[in-house]
Amino acid sequence: MPKNYRDYIEDVTEDIKICIEDMKCQPILFIGSGISKRYFGGPNWEELLKEMANNCPLIDKEFAYYKQIAKREAKDIVFPHIGKIFADCYREWAWEQGRNSFPQNLFMDDTPHEVYLKHKVSEYLESILPESIESIEDLELRNEIESLRGICPHALVTTNYDCFLELLFPEYEPIIGQQILRSTYTNFGEIFKIHGCTSEPNSIVLTEDDYKEFAKKKKYLSAKLLIYFLEHPLLFMGYSAEDPDIKSILSDVDEIIMTEDGKISNIYILEWKDDISDQVYPSREKIISVADQKRVIIKNVTTSSFKWVFDAFGITCPIENVSTKVLRSLLSRTYELVRSDIPRKKIEVDYDTLEKASSSQDELAKLYGITFLDKPVYFNEAFPYTITAIAEQLGEKHWSYVNNFIQKIIDDKGIDIKATDNCYHYKVKTGAKSTTHKYSKEAVNLLRKVKNGETYTLECQ
Repeated sequence: MPKNYRDYIEDVTEDIKICIEDMKCQPILFIGSGISKRYFGGPNWEELLKEMANNCPLIDKEFAYYKQIAKREAKDIVFPHIGKIFADCYREWAWEQGRNSFPQNLFMDDTPHEVYLKHKVSEYLESILPESIESIEDLELRNEIESLRGICPHALVTTNYDCFLELLFPEYEPIIGQQILRSTYTNFGEIFKIHGCTSEPNSIVLTEDDYKEFAKKKKYLSAKLLIYFLEHPLLFMGYSAEDPDIKSILSDVDEIIMTEDGKISNIYILEWKDDISDQVYPSREKIISVADQKRVIIKNVTTSSFKWVFDAFGITCPIENVSTKVLRSLLSRTYELVRSDIPRKKIEVDYDTLEKASSSQDELAKLYGITFLDKPVYFNEAFPYTITAIAEQLGEKHWSYVNNFIQKIIDDKGIDIKATDNCYHYKVKTGAKSTTHKYSKEAVNLLRKVKNGETYTLECQ
């Protein structure tokens, strides 16, 4: 019996799960303008330039005229060449009748001349950005976004200028433009904005000169990011398979991997198709021609709904309710400790603690203040009771009776089960200074024996 689209979804989902489990790490998301267009109507490159053409009176011809010039003069860098023409027009306009449309601090002799166009690009993209994810009215899109957030990506890489990803992942740290070259990559939870960001208009890669400068430093950028792409599942989304940025990255990856058949097993591309018949089984591979007449084969995911794809990539999300910002700072500080502090300073080391932590995954987690959970709901299953709830389980009218039973254990055994985290009790930090105490089913059974005067032993402490 021929396979259908339902089979396709199941097969792709299983393939993604196996890839993530085999690589033992979370995916990297490489995000293009198609994602901004889908969720808030953001423009692609050509649409952005057309918008800029409409806002400057010195750009007085149809967009096709400038595109025609760029094709003749620049050939394969059409839009950057148009950007260069428009940057000159915006500069002339800014220094003449358009001066009041720009901040006065832009009129300094050391200001790059492209900044006036980039300022307007930033202004426009900021004006159409949603105030929050909750302000997006389409429920289907909101559900997709929640699934996208649920991927828990190791990092995001984007050529988009807008700040939409910062809305989606507020605890991730934006690394903008040339900052990438100066960053140390021991962390996770970053948004690499390789073509700049509206928050820093000068960083935006938009004109022909910008792209020439970007090309000079591309090899260093590639070296910084390639280790991510080789060691993690990678999902391209919001791009065409013919996008030059994708081709360039795939060419670099292929040079390092050098597979005989050209297949790169950890890279996926998300392909949107409006209408997919239930009876079809789309191709699961995409052949892409890259530099020097080479071709690579990556995994293709064809869909008319992103949600199931995002759910598939989020199926093994390992940590819930952990601050990405805190863990990123912790890892960064650990890196500095090893790289800088230890070689230069005399420090006291508790080798017993370190040896124990390094030899056990769970102990290392505890050293970092993390408890690994077999399931996301494990903690609530293991410690479901407050002290009031325990009182109800024991048939008491007030929680103070439970404290009396705990005191009886102290008197009998010399052990306070509330003093530590153990199989009976766990103290949870709920704020800067506040905590709450949670108790397990074992605690209920123990305290019931204490209440009834039965013989009891402490299984853990």
